[in-house]
Amino acid sequence: MSFSILFAIPAATMFVGWVLFVIFGQITVRKLRKNPETKHELGIEFLSGWDIFNVAQALTLPKSVMQKIRNNPQGGSVVFANYKLLYEHTTVFDRVLARVFYTLFTFSGFGLIILGVLYWFGVFD
Repeated sequence: MSFSILFAIPAATMFVGWVLFVIFGQITVRKLRKNPETKHELGIEFLSGWDIFNVAQALTLPKSVMQKIRNNPQGGSVVFANYKLLYEHTTVFDRVLARVFYTLFTFSGFGLIILGVLYWFGVFD
């Protein structure tokens, strides 16, 4: 298979991930930002919209992993979203949307990075 075909698959998946990013932000994260209980529990927003990734990560990763991340002594409880509180204030649809968005976005990002490294090493020449 040629590089352009292999590149098109994760690129198209990334595009779908961006669309789901906007939908997830408008439906779920907007609702959580308006709620006074969850407003300050969405994690640190390094860039505009970063809290959308924090919320999706908290709703996607296993609870045991999120527990270890939040208990990190270097400030994990401040940087990452409070997964326990988010589970209380989200619906099943919100969680499914978060998982689909986060999984698509993560795997397409890794796919693009792997393809870039393989291209750099000349595998497709």
